[in-house]
Amino acid sequence: MLDLYLLRYFLAVVETGSFTKAAEQVSVTQPTLSAGIKKLEEQVGQRLFDRSQRKRIFLTKAGSVLLPRAKAIMHECNMVSEDLADAEPALVIRLGVLTTIPAIIVASILSLVRHRLPSLTIEIQDGSEQELSNRLDERSIDFALSLDRGQVQEGRAIALFEEGYRFVMELSHPQAHAKVVSGEIFAHQNMIVRSRCEVLSQTSRYFTDRNVRPRLVYRTTNDERALRMVEAGVGATVIPESYVREGVAAVKLKGFDYRRTVALLYPRYQLSEALAVIADDFIALVQEATQQIL
Repeated sequence: MLDLYLLRYFLAVVETGSFTKAAEQVSVTQPTLSAGIKKLEEQVGQRLFDRSQRKRIFLTKAGSVLLPRAKAIMHECNMVSEDLADAEPALVIRLGVLTTIPAIIVASILSLVRHRLPSLTIEIQDGSEQELSNRLDERSIDFALSLDRGQVQEGRAIALFEEGYRFVMELSHPQAHAKVVSGEIFAHQNMIVRSRCEVLSQTSRYFTDRNVRPRLVYRTTNDERALRMVEAGVGATVIPESYVREGVAAVKLKGFDYRRTVALLYPRYQLSEALAVIADDFIALVQEATQQIL
């Protein structure tokens, strides 16, 4: 018999691609998580992860077989928890939020919902695109504020806004007042790397194709901190337009035309009766809040 907490450890490793990050996600130490994965492998009688690569962890064939079943088990457990809840539970919407969406947008949504729907509680979970997608499938969140990867066309999401990217630098930079610049002029520029940026590989390739090797001086998963460091003159970075604010200069990189669509993703399953009643109002408020702030 498989222990549920071990399946939770397993899914966390799959989501994050790292034993260290998985341990943080499930709030245990890395040795505890590693011991749990070893115990799970003993229970199933096969290795679940290929650890031969130093930087990446891959599922074995057995791990790939277990993955959809583990998701299904956790999904059923969450359904049971909902079914066993009180007859009149508090109205709670669990909202997953992509880490690269500006805090000001998220705060505006929550503020509007709080004022218009005071009986509704919003629980927030940050995550990557893959983490949020998995949590929707597992039924551990009800909606996800993330990026559209075809879900809008499939009728499983509603587009909120579309935006491009800008190269941001300190106001005293020689190119601060330009509208469009070529990447070649930044050959000796100090750069800040937003490690969770969805166009990180495209950004790297953009400069590489132009034989530009900027000096990487800071790497962070915190986009708000990255912007503060730009403002302080530590370096420059590529960031979505919705992050641009007073205090930094933002220019368009010539030939860097990538765009993203931020959307509210729906679950594949049917919401509980209580949430279904209020879901339309919640969705309308999310749309209204994003239109007001942008």
